[in-house]
Amino acid sequence: MSDIKEIKSRMKSVGDTAKITKAMYMISSSKMRKARSELEMTRPHFDALNNEIKRIFRSKSRIDSPYMYPADGSHDLPGAYAYIVVTSDKGLAGFYNHAVIREFESQMTEHESRYFMIGDYGCKYCDALGIEYDGEFRYSADHPSMRQTRLMSDYILDEFDKGAISKIFLIYTDLENGMSQKAKTVRLLPFHRKDFTDENSVQDNVRFDFYPSAESVLANIVRSYVAEYLYSALVDSYCCEQNARMNAMDEADRNANELMSQLRMEYNHARQGKITSEITEISAGARALRNKKSAAYPG
Repeated sequence: MSDIKEIKSRMKSVGDTAKITKAMYMISSSKMRKARSELEMTRPHFDALNNEIKRIFRSKSRIDSPYMYPADGSHDLPGAYAYIVVTSDKGLAGFYNHAVIREFESQMTEHESRYFMIGDYGCKYCDALGIEYDGEFRYSADHPSMRQTRLMSDYILDEFDKGAISKIFLIYTDLENGMSQKAKTVRLLPFHRKDFTDENSVQDNVRFDFYPSAESVLANIVRSYVAEYLYSALVDSYCCEQNARMNAMDEADRNANELMSQLRMEYNHARQGKITSEITEISAGARALRNKKSAAYPG
């Protein structure tokens, strides 16, 4: 690229792009901090619900609930399995969406399944491949809120209560240690008793009476528990999306800086070449003028 104007135009374009990537980096950083702050405010209530479910299981050796696996331990339940898949609404987030889609594809089996997509990217993926998903359950992944999440949770749980689905799985991206992230699949329903107990758990010293029954209390808790688990997953996914976008913008910014350095060097070479060419032309003109004068006035 030897044309100086073309190089300057390219440098301006790269500089403008770098400004955009820096702005997107700062916006994503702000969004991630805000989402994590809102999640922390709901954490105590979720932990309290989790402890109450544990208390029910510790107090009652047998509970017959549609939200638990059958007492015989069978896992292959009749009916469709539901998969809630959380992607983003937008691109420019590195491999964030691709990781979720790969996890989604790994969960596809011959068993009857129903898909519930959160985020436009997942919907567009299904549309492109002709994968059917629930069109009434179509929610944005941007700015997750507890109000919106309760609507999602109620919709899914109503389908579960009607017997239209027998298992609920959630595919989302977990921000594991605040830095790394991983797309994963978790089962929301039905519960295993062991999900809330372990070998070290002990029976409560205080006996509890559940009114009207432990099953009814568990049923009431489950709706809030599922909603808050889903909200936590949505916020985790949203934070991972913003983190992935920050990394992508940071990488784009570094590439822009490298390209800008190359263009500056190319511009300097082209400019130096033009100056050298102009000096050469001036020197040649001056030499020709001297030779002309010498020829006109010999001696």
